[in-house]
Amino acid sequence: MPNDVPLQPGMRAPLSGVDILAFVCEIFAFVTLAIWGFAMWPFPWNVVVGIGAPVAAILVWALFVSPRAVLDVHPFVRAAVELLVYVSATAAWWSMGLTWVGLGFAVVAVVAGVLAGRRRLA
Repeated sequence: MPNDVPLQPGMRAPLSGVDILAFVCEIFAFVTLAIWGFAMWPFPWNVVVGIGAPVAAILVWALFVSPRAVLDVHPFVRAAVELLVYVSATAAWWSMGLTWVGLGFAVVAVVAGVLAGRRRLA
């Protein structure tokens, strides 16, 4: 479908590789928060944090960042919330002593988020 053809109501642009990479980064961030919660906290807090941290991140993501977000916010707010989720996952890897995993994830996630955000604004 050419880029100059307007979309019909209820339709959206097809997904690109950058969109899929951004989605994988989001899923990786949620799984990271679950691993961090279950691995780094003593019982019974590990159950609470292992379930609560990813659920809180998913709720924040669903409210502000998802394609069908509940709250329609400025793109900069959307980017800040997405960055907050990525930073929390990066900090979780760092606190687990896996600094290079956290740094690698941060670079990939931020680049994918920037590219996906630029695509959404275009």
